[in-house]
Amino acid sequence: MSKKQKTKKGFTLIELLVVIAIIAILSTLGTLVYQSARTKARDAKRISDVNQIGNFLSFGCQVPGAGPGEYDLNELIEEFKAQYPQYANTIPNNLFDPLTGNETVSNYKYIIDENNDCVLYTNLENEGQAITLPNIIEPTPGGGKGYFQAAIPGFNGGTKYFQVTN
Repeated sequence: MSKKQKTKKGFTLIELLVVIAIIAILSTLGTLVYQSARTKARDAKRISDVNQIGNFLSFGCQVPGAGPGEYDLNELIEEFKAQYPQYANTIPNNLFDPLTGNETVSNYKYIIDENNDCVLYTNLENEGQAITLPNIIEPTPGGGKGYFQAAIPGFNGGTKYFQVTN
């Protein structure tokens, strides 16, 4: 058999390395896109949860039995249900931050001050979120509904927050 009649069988090492490199690049890009989508989905859940409970603030702020201060929302859910029994069935039991919260600690925070002004807020992961409350840098009772940026990262690692106030 002459050299011209030999057929090439298999791939060269360089061809295999190129294919492996292309697959690695594509999988990395896919992971980054997937992670970004997960971050946005978690932020959407946070905003939805805070908005849902924040609707009750339009009726007035709940002053906990312990008085003014900062509370985790899970501490107050039972008090909310007792004070507003007509709405007890509309408050879900699974309100907690999808990244750092759990059944005990929601990481949705509620602040009520001495003037009975209150704010419900959460820390977001998406640093690309547009700011709608540029005049505040911390959760502010009576400060409006929207997004603000704090000086230091919160419990989810981001500096952006969403708040709902009375």
